[in-house]
Amino acid sequence: MRRFRTLLGRELGAAFHQPLAYVVLFFFLLITGFNFHAGVSLLNRAAGGTTMVEAFFNTVYFWFPFLLVFPLITMRVFAEEAKLGTIETLMTAPVRDGQVVFAKYFGALVFYLILWLPSLLYFVVFQLVTDRSAAGAVGSYLGAYAMIVLLGMLYTALGCLASALTDNQIVAAVMAFAAILGLFFLGMLALVMPSAGPLVREITYYFSPVQHMMDFSRGIFDSRPVVFYVSSTALAVFATFHVFQYRRWKS
Repeated sequence: MRRFRTLLGRELGAAFHQPLAYVVLFFFLLITGFNFHAGVSLLNRAAGGTTMVEAFFNTVYFWFPFLLVFPLITMRVFAEEAKLGTIETLMTAPVRDGQVVFAKYFGALVFYLILWLPSLLYFVVFQLVTDRSAAGAVGSYLGAYAMIVLLGMLYTALGCLASALTDNQIVAAVMAFAAILGLFFLGMLALVMPSAGPLVREITYYFSPVQHMMDFSRGIFDSRPVVFYVSSTALAVFATFHVFQYRRWKS
């Protein structure tokens, strides 16, 4: 465990020593701030039971930076070290392959979660200014941020897998974005095929992050998305581990 913490600290330190980290943080906060403003404007125009939490987590301004951020924060995780040759130096240390893979994965995941910490202030400010709750119940907060974590786990794992497959950061980012976007639009088939039967709608719901976020941000919990994201994350990390092992022993 001590070696894992050392490796994790190394990954976080490397992430925050990159100028790209602060560029990503700046633009992510800028777009999410605009998304919050758009949510407030929507509440001012619409009369209904929509809460601020639902408005914030269910707009195009939310999904655009959300899908784009993962390739940016994961593309360097393995690809950069493989290109620079520092991965060989790391592997001469008394650490296991699994510790390296998990440290890199959790380093990227922690950085992603740090990006979302300022968003908690949005809802505090909203409640202080408007004197009304940003959500109908505590379950809405918990559900929305649970989906943030679950989606982040899977998409970060896909990004790490893409980074492990190549030495080129740009190629890794493109591969990760293609995989994430493909999985995202797989869950949108029911919307583009309105005449689809109930079986197709049920299957697409299982893959639909949009529908999952809509339900969870309303405080509606469903165990099926949880099982899907956790199991898919485990599969992607498992694949990353074996790709890393293969490339290590091949070189």
